[in-house]
Amino acid sequence: MSLTVAIQMDHINSIKIAGDTGFALLLEAQRRGHHILHYTPDRLSLRDGTVIAMADPIEVRDEEGNHFTFGAQERVDLSTVDVVLMRQDPPFDLAYITATHFLERIHPKTLVVNDPMHVRNAPEKIFVTQFPHLMPPTLISRDKAEIEEFRREHGDVVMKPLYGHGGASVFKVGREDPNFGSLYDLFANLFREPWVIQRFLPKITEGDKRIILIDGEAAGAINRVPAANDIRSNMVRGGAAKPTDLTPREREICETIGPDLKRMGLILVGIDVIDGNLTEINVTAPTGIRAIKRLGGPDLAVDVWDAIESKVKRV
Repeated sequence: MSLTVAIQMDHINSIKIAGDTGFALLLEAQRRGHHILHYTPDRLSLRDGTVIAMADPIEVRDEEGNHFTFGAQERVDLSTVDVVLMRQDPPFDLAYITATHFLERIHPKTLVVNDPMHVRNAPEKIFVTQFPHLMPPTLISRDKAEIEEFRREHGDVVMKPLYGHGGASVFKVGREDPNFGSLYDLFANLFREPWVIQRFLPKITEGDKRIILIDGEAAGAINRVPAANDIRSNMVRGGAAKPTDLTPREREICETIGPDLKRMGLILVGIDVIDGNLTEINVTAPTGIRAIKRLGGPDLAVDVWDAIESKVKRV
């Protein structure tokens, strides 16, 4: 079954293909004989109720620096394609939200992965709070008195932007940290929205697992170990990826949240787990597929496309 697939992403010339999950999905789509179109979010338009993209037919190669070739650009009515992969990176801002509104117009006749309505309604650091029994103690607030009360109760905490990504602006704050007041002022000036405060988990030094769920089922994982003198395990911040298996607690977490993910049309999801505590549910552009394969795990791009193709047939 040959499909026409459009991918909405940051421009492909800007990505690092060795770790890019969207690129892994393109390679597998091409291997299956699907026709692929590439466009960036700024080339997406809504005209008289029709969702249009100025898109480039693309061929991809697993060769860094020589990884794509464009064909002649086309003006595409996205309701005529079979699948749209929404893969641009956050920030999860009004531009991102607007794109979900546009793509919601064509879904599910055109299958959008992930479901744009539920991407919009499930920002990573808020959606996860639907499962407080799986999480470390967590506060989302910008109220200084509330934050100070949380610190008094839990001691060392981590503070991070509510809509941040990639480990940017993540700080550990000690119980008696004299920098807290200055950090509070900095966050208050930088971010209009609340931010996230969580009890610090000392075993972050042993790793932060990224677990990939496909259509609600745990499919593979890596353990991301922070660099020395850093609490951030993100690989873009120097974290090292290690092969890993799931513990019974991690399987329990996946089995608890999996049915909701499947119901919401969140086909490709990456969750973060530290010491048996669920900290984030990533639904916008989760990564990890290429690292899992590189470390000897399964090629999850195959499983993602199996799931997508099964749903396109039903639609």
